Formats: sequence, structure tokens, C-alpha cells
Amino acid sequence: MATELYPLRFKPVYKDYLWGGQEIVRKYHRDLPPGVYAESWEVTDRFDGMGVISNGPFAGTTFRALIQRFGQELMGAKATTPSFPLLIKLIDAREKLSVQVHPDDESARKFGGEAKTEMWYVLAAQPGSALYCGLKPGVNRAALELALQTHQVEGLLNRIPVQAGDAVYVPGGRVHAIDAGCLIFEVQQNSNTTYRVYDWDRLGLDGKARPLHITEALRVINWNDAGAAKVQPAQVIAQGGTQVERLLSSPYFRIERFTLADPCTCRGDGGSFRVFFVLSGTVQATSGDHTEILTAGTTCLIPAAVPECLLDPVDGPATLLRVTLP
Repeated sequence: MATELYPLRFKPVYKDYLWGGQEIVRKYHRDLPPGVYAESWEVTDRFDGMGVISNGPFAGTTFRALIQRFGQELMGAKATTPSFPLLIKLIDAREKLSVQVHPDDESARKFGGEAKTEMWYVLAAQPGSALYCGLKPGVNRAALELALQTHQVEGLLNRIPVQAGDAVYVPGGRVHAIDAGCLIFEVQQNSNTTYRVYDWDRLGLDGKARPLHITEALRVINWNDAGAAKVQPAQVIAQGGTQVERLLSSPYFRIERFTLADPCTCRGDGGSFRVFFVLSGTVQATSGDHTEILTAGTTCLIPAAVPECLLDPVDGPATLLRVTLP
């Protein structure tokens, strides 16, 4: 059965939230009609946006059906859930996203909802753009409640100026928002539970304010959160024309950045799938007799049972992100 699996690509699932724009389509030359493309769910096993395989013998098959057929051969021995453990997406913030928070594992068990820890990798950012991540030191529940009443929430948030290549960690319980002008690659737990704290006093497409979830948010905010938000890359491999930097290793996912000037064989041990997203350049990915040409903005999943995949940069160096289970 394992020999049936090969590098998988997906039809993106697009979301047209009111703050989105056209950058995903423009930057990655996607052949789509004009419209709002706020998010592109690249690897998704959710009924509110199910991924469908777009290449090879399984083209047209839903990701859920493939997971049910192959299980850990696809996801890896480290996977502990029957569904895919992560949701991987692109986010185009033409306008600011709402100030929000997600539950962590503990608060999700206590109050309901799906736990959601995430990481943002900045693909592009307009000058002056930022990410909001965490409350400033000393901000407590009373201070936030007062700021909500007086519409002064922004002053309580850590504002982090960013540029392409920066990465920010957002554990469950940390208040956050994405500023206008940011294009983001996001890796998160497979969750869609979001508690909107503040929406910058804007109106929705229907002319009404979007609902807030103040009660739920105040219950799940981690008021003792003092962790660093911005990620500091650590080099783990520098050999020949290959450089690998570890961006983050969390309890839910590991993210690395590959810079390739020469072919690189990426081997697996059966513990985890490997998801690659091409940041720049073009890569030929070959496993057995199956080859995929991956251009910038392309996502590809190597199943756990595929023992190795040759990554060969085409026409010059290439940079990729790799996402695995930790």
C-alpha cells in the first residue's frame, strides 16, 4: 500500500473575508477571476474547507478520503488524531484582521472549542506593516475591559514591525492581530475557533458590526503570557549548497527553512509527513518515478511512508519551508 503514495498537491480552498485582497493571486500567478482572496487553505482536512488532491492517480480525491484509506502511512506514526493535525494556509491582509484569541489545549478542554496554536511566516510586507502579538507587560483583564469600552485596544498590544522572512509564534491564549499590508504563510493546529475581541470599529459587508466574542475571549486569554513572539532562526545544517534553519519547534509542529543551491535528498523515518512550500525559485521534487515541478507559491505534501524525496533546484537557488510534526 505504501508504494501507492507519492508527493501530493492540492486544490487551494479560498475564503473571501472582507479584509482580504488580491496578493495571493497576483504574487503567485494563480489563474483566478477577480475577487477577494483573503485566505488560501493549502493543506486542509476540514468540512468547512476540504482539500482535494490535484495531481497524480488520486486527483479528485478528498484529503479526508485519502487519510481514511492510508492513515499513518500518510500522516506518520507521530499523528495521534484520525484527522490531519494541521491546517496550512496563506493569508492576504489588505486590511487589518480583527484583534482575536484562540483557546489553548487546557482552555479548550475546559470551555469548549478547538485549541489553536499557530505560527506566521511573513511572505511580503508593505513598508510600515506590523504584526500584533501579545499584550504589553502589566495589562490585566480590567485594563483590557476598559480599553474595549473606550476603543483604545491598540495601545495595549505588542506591535512588531516585520518584513519578508520574519516569523512570529502565536500560542493559544495569546491576543493577536495581523496588520494591513502583510502576506502570511500560516501553520496552525487543525482548528477554526476564533474569538474576536475587537474589530477596529469597522462595519461588515452588510453595514453592521461583526459579532464580538468578549466573554469567550476573556476566559481563554493567558494573562501570564510572557513568551517571545518573534522567532530567531537557528542554523542546523550548512553543507555544500544546502542550508537548513530551524524556525520553530512547538508541541504541535516543526518549521524549517531550506535554502538549496544543489540537489538535496530529503529522507523521512515514517514519523511524520513533510509539507513543503516554495518561497522562491523552482524545485523539481522526485520520489520514485513521480516528479513534480514546484514553483514559488506551491505547496506539496510528502506522505510519511515515502522514504525519500529528491529536491532539485531548477534555474538557480531556491528557498522552501518544510513543516512536519515535532
